[in-house]
Amino acid sequence: MEKSFTLVQTVVTAGVFSAVSLWYGFMFGRESARKELGNLIEELRRGNPDPNPPPPHS
Repeated sequence: MEKSFTLVQTVVTAGVFSAVSLWYGFMFGRESARKELGNLIEELRRGNPDPNPPPPHS
């Protein structure tokens, strides 16, 4: 007996994969931004901001 995916199963699988990918991307981006802002806040508290800040991300 040969197993094959139906169109509905394929669409559901793709949707679940997309949702998981989106969630991981969102969480990674949020954590990255938190670390970046944390570093900036610490530099400002110390009163010696980096004279050559890295270029902003697009």
